[in-house]
Amino acid sequence: MIQLIRIIDDLPDGFDALLADAASEGVGNMARLAEGWTGGGQRFDGDGEALLGALLAGELAGIGGLSVEPAADEPARRVRRFYVRPTFRRQGVARTLAAALVQEALDQVDLLTCNAAASPAAAPFWEAQGFSPDDTGPWTHVLRRSAS
Repeated sequence: MIQLIRIIDDLPDGFDALLADAASEGVGNMARLAEGWTGGGQRFDGDGEALLGALLAGELAGIGGLSVEPAADEPARRVRRFYVRPTFRRQGVARTLAAALVQEALDQVDLLTCNAAASPAAAPFWEAQGFSPDDTGPWTHVLRRSAS
């Protein structure tokens, strides 16, 4: 069973292994997360921000953040620092983590953005979550809350 945790004070146990996995794949967003967290520049603790960890069998399997999107012309959030360790892929971790971030964002605003340029699998993944390609800002994809 996948357990989601809100990361508040410290990066969770297992982050070093996640960081090493990301680096071995040439994905730099976990190193940027560590730098921002330790330096205090990005702690995901502002209004509308969150950092979630996904645990599978008690082990940190993935992480994803939500921040304010300053480049949008309307209130918006951005999914950022999203990564799932290779050994935990294809087990629903990314979908579960993404769904929680999307729900949290769209409970606050109508527009959610992400940059799916990190890997060839990123764009198809985010499109499967309902995002559409969009090049009107410093993002690659957007998801807009549908009118109800």
